[in-house]
Amino acid sequence: MRRREHEEEEIGELNIVPYLDVVTNLVMFMLLSMVGLISLGVLDVATPKIGDAGAGPAADQPQEPELHLTVAISDKGFYIAGAGGVLDGPADAASLDTNKPPTVPRRGGDYDYGVLTDKLAMIKQQFEKERKVILVAEPNIPYDIIIQTMDACRERAVKGASGLTEHKEMFPEVWLSAMR
Repeated sequence: MRRREHEEEEIGELNIVPYLDVVTNLVMFMLLSMVGLISLGVLDVATPKIGDAGAGPAADQPQEPELHLTVAISDKGFYIAGAGGVLDGPADAASLDTNKPPTVPRRGGDYDYGVLTDKLAMIKQQFEKERKVILVAEPNIPYDIIIQTMDACRERAVKGASGLTEHKEMFPEVWLSAMR
C-alpha cells in the first residue's frame, strides 16, 4: 500500500498554463495580421456604367460615337486602336493585328512613352469627353512596363503659363484586359 501512495504523488496534475499562454498569443497574432490583410485588399476600381437612371439621351442632341480607345502593348511597341475605324484601327482588342507595324514602335529596345503620350494627347483633342482607355498586353510583358504605360495614358506634363510644369488629365479611367 505504501508503494501505491508514492506513485500517485509523483504523477501529479497536468499544468496547462504554458499551453494557454501560447494559444492566447497565437490568437492575438492571427487577429492582428488579418486586420492588416483586410486593409491591403481594398482596391480603388471603377465599374462600367450601364446608364444614368435620371436622364436619358436627348432626341435633339446627336450622340457622339463611342471611341473605345485601346492601347495594346507587345514586344514590338504600342498599338493604338479605336472603335469603328475612328483611328484607322480595328474595333476591339481581340482583332488587333500585331503582325502589322506598331503605332508607336520601340526605339533602341525601349518603349517610347513620350510618343505614346503625344499620340494620346492628339486623340484627346478630338474626343475631349472621353475618359476611358482599355489597356491590353501580351502575357510576357513585365508588370513595370504596364504600369508606366498606364501612367502615360492617364496624364501628360504640360508647361503652364507661369512656366511651371502642370499635369493635364487625359484618360484617367484605365481598364485592363487580356490579349487573346
